[in-house]
Amino acid sequence: MKIKKVLIANRGEIAIRILRSCREMGLQTVCVHSTADEHSLHVKLADESVCIGPAKSSLSYLNIPAILSAAEITGADAIHPGFGFLSENKEFAQLCEKWKIAFIGPNIDCIEKMGDKILSKEIAERAGLPILKPIKVNEISDNEIKKQVKEMGFPVLIKASAGGGGRGMKKIEKESELLVNIQRLKAEAKAGFGDDTLFIEKYITNPRHVEVQILADKHGNVVHLGERDCTVQRRFQKVVEESPCPVLTEEKRVQICESAVKLAEFVGYDSVGTVEYLYDQDEQKFYFMEMNTRIQVEHPVTEQRTGVDLIAQQILSAQGDALTFKQEEIEFHGHSIECRINAENPFTGAPSPGEILHYHRPAGFGVRVDDFIYSGYKVPPFYDSMIAKIIVSGKDRLTCLNRMIRALEETVIEGIQTNKDLHLKILRDESFRGNNYSTNFLADKMQ
Repeated sequence: MKIKKVLIANRGEIAIRILRSCREMGLQTVCVHSTADEHSLHVKLADESVCIGPAKSSLSYLNIPAILSAAEITGADAIHPGFGFLSENKEFAQLCEKWKIAFIGPNIDCIEKMGDKILSKEIAERAGLPILKPIKVNEISDNEIKKQVKEMGFPVLIKASAGGGGRGMKKIEKESELLVNIQRLKAEAKAGFGDDTLFIEKYITNPRHVEVQILADKHGNVVHLGERDCTVQRRFQKVVEESPCPVLTEEKRVQICESAVKLAEFVGYDSVGTVEYLYDQDEQKFYFMEMNTRIQVEHPVTEQRTGVDLIAQQILSAQGDALTFKQEEIEFHGHSIECRINAENPFTGAPSPGEILHYHRPAGFGVRVDDFIYSGYKVPPFYDSMIAKIIVSGKDRLTCLNRMIRALEETVIEGIQTNKDLHLKILRDESFRGNNYSTNFLADKMQ
């Protein structure tokens, strides 16, 4: 089936990113929006737009009947879910299939298996990938939990099996914090994800967060497009991403990328996806963490290094086209760094919605900006605070670091607070520039 019209079931910069690839492929676009996003740029740029509900996400961007109805009345034959919202919702994918609408993502079996963080670890272990053995909280008593955690040793990390995007996670330093946080996270996971399943794993004290971009079709072909380093995080939310990972040896790079392809082949993956790992810098070992069955926020750094349009590849895979290139034909060039620009207090992370009085985006050689804001735009308080992504490319990491500083200094966003100054502080920090840091970097140095 050749896709002709794509409904974009998302908002913000990813909606515009998808829209642009669709336009270049000659596809018609439909953008849905809440009442709060009536004046958003993706609504203005789309061929058609449909209001699907009020500001609250549960009544709009998570409103499956409204989204499917929008697809039906506009004649859209495919839906791209972007990231977040319904992008990894197996029920939504099943209903798209039932309504004979192409879901631009992997098959339902992969969404179900790899979306469950406990099951995905078991699958990864069967595929031969190294894992950190989880303690399955919901299946044992409180006393058994305490016993197994004591044997594992503090610190540990509690995770929601259905969680994502840094939500549903808590580092635990001592036994007195354990059970009370389990109960709190269960309630949060039930409310946020509809599933209170938790697990506990050993907390690596000096880790890097490394992920591998994979691409697969419905004909059994799988390739990787290199790895990204997403180590700089705040409360498990990524802040700065880059490719390649600057601390991996070539041997480790080959191993981690090949293991991601191995897992994708093992589960019959057939779209764009990301396999995430914790890399223990002290032991120089990597461990499978999870797989994201969707496009990632940080996908542009991979695109900049490879020249591959990942959104276009998602669409081609969804309509059944075979990959047109092999692993050995993918070329990697230089280095790329991405900074997420959020409408927030730069050092506390508190949201800062409101009207943008003036916006000037950076430009120049090696600079890309993915955004959806403009002068006069009012940032709503109802959604994720990310308003733009600045991506730079260059021959090496030092070139990119200096180029990003220049790009950030050129960026002007007046009327609201942003985390621009936080990024500048990170990029000028000696530990960051010298690759001497871990996922604890922001907590240790930037507060």
